[in-house]
Amino acid sequence: MSTKNLYDDKAREKIKELAEDIDYCMLVTNMDEKPLSAVPMSTKQVDDHGAVWFLSKSSSEHNKNIQKDSDVQLLYSGTSDMEFLSIYGEAFIETNREVIHELYSPADNAWFDGKDDPEITAIKINPKEAYYWDNKDSKMVTLFKLGMAAATGKNQDIGEKGKLEL
Repeated sequence: MSTKNLYDDKAREKIKELAEDIDYCMLVTNMDEKPLSAVPMSTKQVDDHGAVWFLSKSSSEHNKNIQKDSDVQLLYSGTSDMEFLSIYGEAFIETNREVIHELYSPADNAWFDGKDDPEITAIKINPKEAYYWDNKDSKMVTLFKLGMAAATGKNQDIGEKGKLEL
C-alpha cells in the first residue's frame, strides 16, 4: 500500500468522496471515559470546507456527550470496496431550522417525526486530523493480490493510504 498524503482542497475532496460513498460511520464521543460511546450515524452532507454533517435528536446520549466535550472521532468502514476513513474533529450542535431542512430527507422519517420535529438537531464535525485507506481495486482483486503477496513474498500494490490535512 503506497502512502499519499493529501492537503487542502485534495484532502477535502477525499473526505467528501469517502464519507459520502461509505455513508455510515461510527460517531465516537465521550473519549475521556471508558467505555467510549459509539453510535452509527448516516452522513447527510460533506460541505465545501470538509465539515461532515449528521442529524440527531437533541435528547440523544451523543448530543449530551458533545455538549460536555466536543472532541469526536468518526470511523468509516466501507468493507465492500475496502475504503476506510478516520476523522478526529470538533463537533458542534446546530439548531438552525434552515440547515436542518436542507439536510433532511424522507428516509429520516424513520428516526424523526418529520422535518419540523422539535427534537432534531444537526451535528457538524470540523475535521482536525484525518486518515484514509483507499483500495484501487475490487475486494476480490485485493484479496487475490494479498494471496499473491503471501505466496510469492513480493509486494503488491493494493491501494493508497495517507493523512488528510485541511
